[in-house]
Amino acid sequence: MDFIPHVIEAEYMKDYTIKLKFNDGSIKTVNLESYIERGGVFSMLRDKEYFKKFFIDLNTLCWPNGADIAPERLYEIGKEISEEPLVRV
Repeated sequence: MDFIPHVIEAEYMKDYTIKLKFNDGSIKTVNLESYIERGGVFSMLRDKEYFKKFFIDLNTLCWPNGADIAPERLYEIGKEISEEPLVRV
């Protein structure tokens, strides 16, 4: 069976960027500005206060107006980051 990503944690970062933790332990940031530009159900997310009202439901990122993005897509477009502190020498 292939890996199916699930969003297990989400944290607002800045602008239209959210940090996500997936069920494989990876942590990625996703910038969702391009989704907002599509309009439709995503147009309400242009208001940053509304954008911040995201929540996790059925293993993905959702908003109160019914907008959601497939966890597979979030995993694909996310940029992997590490929570490990940088060690300076």
